[in-house]
Amino acid sequence: MTTQPSQPPARSRVLQAYEDLLINDGPRAATLDAVAAAAGVSKGGLLYHFKSKEALTAGLVEKLGELAEVDFALMAKDPDGCAKYYVRTSVFGGTTFDRTVVAAMRLAQGDDTTVRAAFSKMHERWYQLILGDIGDPAIARAVMLIGDGLYYNAALFGLPAHVGNDAGPDGSVDVQSLLAVVERMGSAPRT
Repeated sequence: MTTQPSQPPARSRVLQAYEDLLINDGPRAATLDAVAAAAGVSKGGLLYHFKSKEALTAGLVEKLGELAEVDFALMAKDPDGCAKYYVRTSVFGGTTFDRTVVAAMRLAQGDDTTVRAAFSKMHERWYQLILGDIGDPAIARAVMLIGDGLYYNAALFGLPAHVGNDAGPDGSVDVQSLLAVVERMGSAPRT
């Protein structure tokens, strides 16, 4: 006898459907009706968990915050340091956190100040962790820009990362070379 894998709870399915619609079709397509249909629940079922589109967005922001807290903890205890962790993990890997970030970014591109505020809070926390690791505000900001650029390129253009020298034949980014740059920046004499 085979067992069917259990489905995630309806609330999780609704949030996942909302993320998928935001990523694939954009905020305009992520109506309550479309989210309910994509989640396989009735509109009443969706409204049981999320009373409005704003509540659905608040649920996404809450999920983003929870996933970010896990990331902050991992970053803080990474043996290579916070700066290298930030760059190394700035390669889009299709993780739950990556997908939630991209979905929220789609909302932040519009007028959603709640999502923008969540991103500002996350960015500030990453910056403080990197600053504590590096000790120089300008270098900490440069590390963040390297990581943000990696993420942007991977998310927007689908450029993969690889370990090797310079760009790969497919335009991929060599993360090891960037980590070496971060190390040189972190050990540069401070003036």
